[in-house]
Amino acid sequence: MLQVRLLEMPLAEFEQNVRTEVDDNPALEVLPSDENDFGENMNDDEGEETTVGGEADEAEMIARDERETALSDMLNNMGSDDEMPTPAYGKYMSGADYEEITYGDPTSFYDKLKEQMGEEDISEQQRDVLEYLIGSLDSDGLLRKTLDTIADELAIYHNIYVSEKEVEEVLHILQRFDPPGIGARSLQECLLIQINQRPPSPTRQLLHKVMADFYDLFINRRWDKIAQQLDLNDETVEHLQEEILRLNPKPGAAMGETEGRSLQQIIPDFIVDTADDGTVSFYINKGRVPDLYISPTFNEMVKGYQGNKGNMNRQMKEALVYAKEKVDRAKNFIEAVKQRRHTLYITMKTIIDMQRKFFQDGDESDLQPMVLKDVAERTGLDISTVSRVCNVKYAQTRWGIFRLRHFFSEGVKTENGESLSNRKLKLALQELIDGEDKKNPFNDEALSREMKSRGMPIARRTVSKYREQLGIPSARMRKK
Repeated sequence: MLQVRLLEMPLAEFEQNVRTEVDDNPALEVLPSDENDFGENMNDDEGEETTVGGEADEAEMIARDERETALSDMLNNMGSDDEMPTPAYGKYMSGADYEEITYGDPTSFYDKLKEQMGEEDISEQQRDVLEYLIGSLDSDGLLRKTLDTIADELAIYHNIYVSEKEVEEVLHILQRFDPPGIGARSLQECLLIQINQRPPSPTRQLLHKVMADFYDLFINRRWDKIAQQLDLNDETVEHLQEEILRLNPKPGAAMGETEGRSLQQIIPDFIVDTADDGTVSFYINKGRVPDLYISPTFNEMVKGYQGNKGNMNRQMKEALVYAKEKVDRAKNFIEAVKQRRHTLYITMKTIIDMQRKFFQDGDESDLQPMVLKDVAERTGLDISTVSRVCNVKYAQTRWGIFRLRHFFSEGVKTENGESLSNRKLKLALQELIDGEDKKNPFNDEALSREMKSRGMPIARRTVSKYREQLGIPSARMRKK
């Protein structure tokens, strides 16, 4: 359980956990450092061939983009389930979906939510659940884990046994926090929360009806049908569209902006270096985690007492039990830290081996189809272990900073047996749509035929899914 908890932690949380353990356990000590107890030490224990120079904290501070004025611009990177239309036809995203990584003030919206949590009059168990929910939010402030998954994780990792209904009750408390929309489980719920927190008015009533009863028409930009069913004139429709643009589909990002316009600081867990000759090497970012060892005083105390068991009084026996418990705990923690490092190492090494061409040239189309099972089979790890490594870990490469999940994708087999990743298919689809006749754009069926003629056989429904993930409107909306 300890190894699992340490493994799934990002570097910043891992550093804090080590500090806490050192403070709590007197049998756990820190090797002296030239700087301080938690000084930088970037050497990779797993082998010289994986070690390169440099420090992670030398990465430049990247300022966050100005908040978009249109909701469609703020949702370019959201999936099809969260896609938000704009009243007027706008630009759609092009190219690969690189993640925006923001460095800045480490005060995050998570910290601000925890401050609000302290103002709530709730039970200790509810407080634990609420804190876990806050930690489960994505950077945009939405909750994409299911409630039953959260209930299971609380039971497995924290020995907190609550029902799905009890988790939902606590979630409703979180959804009352600022900014409005925080903790929503979908874009629809996010917008409805913001609408319902407005003062009562005819406009709020209309907005609620559009979002609650005509959401499918809304996301397909069928304002003509919405106006017809609600008997709205053009002026009212335009007013509703303007009000919708005031809503924020990413409430977490909004709070980041008010706190110095920065999101939670992200520290790469891996530093990958690509030499000019194509050689790829990497090392694990140790950050400010010190080298640990067992206190000699406690070790000698345990050995001394054990060698004198026959002449021990009650006080000495209690001291032995205490010292042994602390030493065993320290040994387990040190072993868990080593196991975490080893697991990170073999996982990243396998990812680089399987995606070497991408790390050499940075071309998205060179990413090969790769799923968790592939890495698990090569490393001998369990799929769940690989998943924990890849969920919240980042790699700094010559081509940018990427979440490890970025290197995974499903694939399809071509007629000649070649395997193509869905990223390559998306890039080809994007290129095909960019070059189409805008007066007579391809519908999804035509796009499927064109892709097949290029040796990329994908079904119409797959074309539709990829198109929505790329933020590309339907043929009717692309027509000029």
